[in-house]
Amino acid sequence: MKTSLFALALAAALPFSAHAQDKELSYNWVEGNYVNLDNSTDGWGLRGSYEFGTSGLYALGGYSWLDADTVLGSVNVKANEFGLGYHHSIADQTDLITEVAYRNADTGTQNIDGGRASVGVRSAMTRNFEGFVKANYYDLSDYSGDVSGTVGAQYKFNPNWGVTAEAELGNGDQAYLLGVRASF
Repeated sequence: MKTSLFALALAAALPFSAHAQDKELSYNWVEGNYVNLDNSTDGWGLRGSYEFGTSGLYALGGYSWLDADTVLGSVNVKANEFGLGYHHSIADQTDLITEVAYRNADTGTQNIDGGRASVGVRSAMTRNFEGFVKANYYDLSDYSGDVSGTVGAQYKFNPNWGVTAEAELGNGDQAYLLGVRASF
């Protein structure tokens, strides 16, 4: 079911690439965001990406400060992720993206860490709007072998500033993100 949803989203994203802007997709950006997880956890984050020249290879990273409501009260969670990605053009203004990353979440008394591997498609659909869809595989200390799907979009006010939205769904878990992005 999840594989067919990913294939359907991939097929739906490809026709929009013909309406793209003249500039390539930017993999150099920094973003401040609000994060909300389905289990009464929310907070603020900072993340970014930096492309190494024209190689298609980029570094990615992020840090979040979250508050989780538990049966024992509120718990502060510090979460981070860093990794590498690669993008390859498959159509005008449409890239195939792959990423591998290390993730960690720490409450002071409990620590969850491990890796994420993702594959997806990112496309500029208009001059001011781009979107992406990707499938994720997690191998974390408490979530071994979980699969999820992420869909996201960015509306650009100009080449440097935009707002972003993302939703990640999988195995009963949900995560939502709203952000402000500066691209360079």
